[in-house]
Amino acid sequence: MSSSTLLKYVLAIDMGSGSTKVALVSSAGEVVASALRQTATKIMAGGAVEQDPEEWWRAVCDAAKEAIAVAHVPVQQIVAVACTTLWAVTVAVDEGGTAIGNAISWMDTRGAKYNRAIVRGWPRVQGYGLFRLLKWLRFTGGAPVQSGVDGFGHILFIKNERPEIYARTFKFLEPMDYLNLRLTGQFSASYATMFTYWLTDIRNPNRIDYVPELLAMAGIDRAKLPDLRPVNAVLGTLKPEVAAELGLAPSTRVVMGSCDGHAATLGAGTVRDYEGYFYVGTSSWMSCHVPAKKIDPLHMLTAMPAALPGRYMVGAEQGAAGRSIEFLKDILYPAGGANFSIDVYGDMNRLAAEVAPGSDGLIFTPWINGVLAPHEDVSTRSAFFNQTARTSRGHYVRAVMEGVAYNLRWLKGHVEKFIGRPFEQLNFIGGGASSDLWCQIQADVLGCTVRQVANPRNANAVGAAMAAFAALGEIAIEEISGRVKIAAEYRPIDINRRLYDRQFREFLEFYKRNRAIYRRLNPATRTSD
Repeated sequence: MSSSTLLKYVLAIDMGSGSTKVALVSSAGEVVASALRQTATKIMAGGAVEQDPEEWWRAVCDAAKEAIAVAHVPVQQIVAVACTTLWAVTVAVDEGGTAIGNAISWMDTRGAKYNRAIVRGWPRVQGYGLFRLLKWLRFTGGAPVQSGVDGFGHILFIKNERPEIYARTFKFLEPMDYLNLRLTGQFSASYATMFTYWLTDIRNPNRIDYVPELLAMAGIDRAKLPDLRPVNAVLGTLKPEVAAELGLAPSTRVVMGSCDGHAATLGAGTVRDYEGYFYVGTSSWMSCHVPAKKIDPLHMLTAMPAALPGRYMVGAEQGAAGRSIEFLKDILYPAGGANFSIDVYGDMNRLAAEVAPGSDGLIFTPWINGVLAPHEDVSTRSAFFNQTARTSRGHYVRAVMEGVAYNLRWLKGHVEKFIGRPFEQLNFIGGGASSDLWCQIQADVLGCTVRQVANPRNANAVGAAMAAFAALGEIAIEEISGRVKIAAEYRPIDINRRLYDRQFREFLEFYKRNRAIYRRLNPATRTSD
């Protein structure tokens, strides 16, 4: 009997901002097949950023069918489907489960003025009314962000500026919960997905529900929000028509699942408390599990419900990371240009490797969409500074890689204070971890061992699958770390670390000295009066 006939598999759906990946993951943690489909993001005037939920669903179905066909795994061994998706994205659906218009993206700022109106009060602390802020922190561990990019702001925008959509809405759902609805017909959300709506009491991670007092403060109708279920709940089985389209058995179960950052914590192999990792993809974050609810509102840090039942995690997100590389790519390699047919990212990596550490003093700040953690600052923008006549394309590429690492180092200090201990090592996942050069840069800048997870682009899918196997009782939670393979370890090089220590100080100094300039240049983005 072959090993493949002994294994069970989960079809893991990993949907990010720009693409949807579907992977078939074995209970041994191996990705036996995967397929990818691109999805579009519509960026419009007035802070509007939207996506088409129907395009999401087409991408899921097309990628799933391709992955299943390539894998040649007996259908009866595919025991479940599990989703992990981007979050702080809002889909309004009617009673039949049909999306009412586009989904509002995590980058959409149209709810900012409504968030600010709700959170203000006296005495004021960083734009928040103190007593309102304390109420939110007590129940939710956070508060509506003044930039309006959370689910709280999205619903308020719809209620105030699209009242016809608000009236027709049966439920507001996150992308993962929308996909689960399409898979099973069930209107539900997990304890984790509704976190950024700042309406739930998370003090007991095993029993989370909406807070009537917060709903009243927001003026949001509880009936329009989905009922909450634990992250390891089994929603049910596939709808017959979905099973037929995907080529799966109608008895295939659908596990509740979790958001991408939550699933990534498992896919990075960091299951125990205080085991840290960081992710570099379109965005970037640093995270680990923690044993109890805790908050650091001054630095945008809070414990939140994790992908594992009854557990918390802390995550610090920096915003645009790999997106900065994408923007630079579009400038250096315009579509239709002479170099468009080459391996663009491979060429960029080669150019960066030819430049000495420190990029000859060129420093990049990756704040294309403003600063998130450790300080919410939507006015500040991205920049290259200290350019000279000798600055080359390779300098720009390496400076971007180093700038993302500097920002992660900024986060690292605050996360370490939050958990009360330093990270001796950090696992690295996401597309950025595919670059050996970037792994070494991260080790040199962060000042600790960086462990490159094998197959880092599939870490989210692997994490979602491992959580599903654990929920179904196929594996123990403690076994997950051992099923995540490490490809290589990178240790700081002393001479590089000393150089990066100096440049990191200038990176922070640039931020401090130029905040006022950015506020004058971008007055419409300011989040406080």
